[in-house]
Amino acid sequence: MPRKLGAEVRVWEEPVRGAFGDLASLNLPGIERMRVSTRSEGSRPPIHHLTGLRPVEWGFGSSTFSMPVTPWLQTTVAGLMVGGIIAFLADGPLGTAIMTVLPPLAYMSTSDLSMSFLQPGTLESGTLFGRARLIHAGRSVALSEVTIEDGLGRHLAHGTSRGFILTAPGAPPGSLEDAPPNYPTPDPYLRPVAGAPVSQDDWNRMTGLEVLRLCIDDRTYAPPIYHLTGLRPTQAEDGSCTFVMPASPWLASPAPVLYGGALAMLADAALSCAVMTINPAGGSFAPLDLKVNYLRPVLPDGGLLTARATLVHRGRSMAVATAEVTNEEGKRVALASSSNMLLPGRPWRDLAGSADRELPPPG
Repeated sequence: MPRKLGAEVRVWEEPVRGAFGDLASLNLPGIERMRVSTRSEGSRPPIHHLTGLRPVEWGFGSSTFSMPVTPWLQTTVAGLMVGGIIAFLADGPLGTAIMTVLPPLAYMSTSDLSMSFLQPGTLESGTLFGRARLIHAGRSVALSEVTIEDGLGRHLAHGTSRGFILTAPGAPPGSLEDAPPNYPTPDPYLRPVAGAPVSQDDWNRMTGLEVLRLCIDDRTYAPPIYHLTGLRPTQAEDGSCTFVMPASPWLASPAPVLYGGALAMLADAALSCAVMTINPAGGSFAPLDLKVNYLRPVLPDGGLLTARATLVHRGRSMAVATAEVTNEEGKRVALASSSNMLLPGRPWRDLAGSADRELPPPG
């Protein structure tokens, strides 16, 4: 069971579930790797057990993933799926659409991820689907694109990703058969949720900066995503925000490195909350896009990752922020940027109700 400190739950500190880092799979063509990694529960990676993210369909040059929308994915805003959660889903099908065309010993390292957000997802979205296809595959670079839809068929986002195609000098032999798992408790995403978003009443009386500082100083205000992943703010000033997240093995994909979508989620948290520091009481904002450049791989060794974001533009209707993600040694692992539509006077609950239509311009 999760370790509790008062009302705190630390799922990310539990013994990890799932399989990852099996280099023997490189002996297979990419499309066979997809089959092996999905044929049984025993071969699914930690991110599946943590969030329910999994591939549901694939072919030569295509891949579709699903992820259930659970209360665990909530941040400080009740009911809304922020851009980082959508990017978390998108990275899976984007990378595997490229992987399906690779020969034995070839693998893909993501160079960048670019998302455009069209409508907000909500808890009523049910299940999110990311459908990706290969656009181009050269000798050393490949490009894929993805569309994100919810369970009601609403188009939430569009994204692209570029990957470098590399070749391993060899791969160890080994059996790819896995024993079925026998876990004493349900996977984390299937358990009763811990934590809660900030109430609309609190948003009505506090600015975004006040909310963030409350989340930093008082752990009882930690939202569900913190209890699930360890993602949390550590510093907030006018126009800047810092988040940290442990590089937990729970955030590993089948590869021996941290899932790129987890880094995008961390970067987006800092970027969005840099904008939140200028959010007035009773107001809200809507993400427009997210761009992440991956600089070096991150080992899932539990080391603390840090994302520092700063506003570089604040206009009447739009704000732009940039962020730097570093590992525990202080080395840059990613750079990111985002833009957001400012919606003063529009409460978050109205934004959550906009999931079935385009957002109007701020008035």
